[in-house]
Amino acid sequence: IFAVRNNGGITTCGCFFGAVTQISSEIPQKFSIEQNYPNPFNPVTNIQFSLPKKGFVKLAVYDALGREVIQLVNQQLQPGTYEVDFDASNLPSGIYYYTLIAGYSSPLIRKTKKMVLIK
Repeated sequence: IFAVRNNGGITTCGCFFGAVTQISSEIPQKFSIEQNYPNPFNPVTNIQFSLPKKGFVKLAVYDALGREVIQLVNQQLQPGTYEVDFDASNLPSGIYYYTLIAGYSSPLIRKTKKMVLIK
């Protein structure tokens, strides 16, 4: 299965996800990424993150071997709090990691969390 991402890229994992949604325009005090909910999940989970400054953001999911499975966000975002749904219907059960990278400072800000898909 092929899917065109909102940034024009193509994914072949068969995973589908909702667009990133800004849930608050209030400027947070710090950069953060929340634990996905629910966790463990089957097959959809929600990831929330907060940005104190405008900047380029990448949110990607990786398998246990460190291979990128999909990019959920890859775009410039305004300050605020966001959420994105990740649908892993076509992935096998296992441990996955999601990493949020914000490119508005040097060095880049990077945070990673673990999630578990149980089918």
